Amino acid sequence: MARRHHQGPGFSIEHLHKHLLTARADLRRPGRPLGAFLLAGPSGVGKTETVLQLAELLYGGRQYLTTINMSEFQEKHTVSRLIGSPPGYVGYGEGGVLTEAIRQKPYSVVLLDEVEKAHPDVLNLFYQAFDKGEMADGEGRLIDCKNIVFFLTSNLGYQVIVEHADNPETMQEELYPVLADFFKPALLARMEVVPYLPLSRDTLATIIAGKLARLDNVLCSRFNAEVVIAPEVTDEIMQRVTRAENGARMLESVIDGDMLPPLSLLLLQKMAANAAITRINLGVADGAFTADIEEEIAVSDSVPEQEAEDATL
Repeated sequence: MARRHHQGPGFSIEHLHKHLLTARADLRRPGRPLGAFLLAGPSGVGKTETVLQLAELLYGGRQYLTTINMSEFQEKHTVSRLIGSPPGYVGYGEGGVLTEAIRQKPYSVVLLDEVEKAHPDVLNLFYQAFDKGEMADGEGRLIDCKNIVFFLTSNLGYQVIVEHADNPETMQEELYPVLADFFKPALLARMEVVPYLPLSRDTLATIIAGKLARLDNVLCSRFNAEVVIAPEVTDEIMQRVTRAENGARMLESVIDGDMLPPLSLLLLQKMAANAAITRINLGVADGAFTADIEEEIAVSDSVPEQEAEDATL
């Protein structure tokens, strides 16, 4: 399923693949949502990217993904923002960001990002959703969650995951007590824990190649020009990403913040001059990303008189 789109750690993807196959075949326990997965691991290893790709694969587009930053729910009372305020309280009738998203998109993916930053009591409302496939909003209405895939991401236990990356069985045994220190056992039992291993150099290289291929396609279609990306570009991106030790998360920053600005400036200048761009070159010089644009030279139909005379000599 997700394996043909996402090039993340195989152990994690295979784990998700098996459980989602069971859910899609409707062989899950009756009443439960399509899935409730806790993606645990260090930053920049592809947890969020997995969810983005699955929203496209399962439901046809990223518009079927609702992302909620759980760091905004560090206080117990903020639960009303998720499910809506009860009668008599400020905000009654407006609905909650979570329950309204599910009500409006009953076939979709919900991502609860950085869940360990939320107040533990806020997470209590997910018992019913993960166990019965329904959730009560602030007005007392039951919201059907049976066709929702829930993903929770967390950095909890990343030290254990890194330490036991070569031994998945030991990793699972050591990881559970760490997670149980934060999640109540009843809630933890209702989720499938999916550890995400640190990205290998080969996996990073594959992700970089994919990003550059997409950039190539965008430039080709936008400017109808040949695009040449020097091998040194891949090497420089790899060096910066591995130096930062932040994996795929740093990759976006390197490409968008370091590599693309010089190219963007040149493209804007050429577009302002109505230049006919024929070739776009991306490279590296002295540790910095470079860009060069070749354009079609306009040949005038009228030859100056002096030049015409010279041409006849």
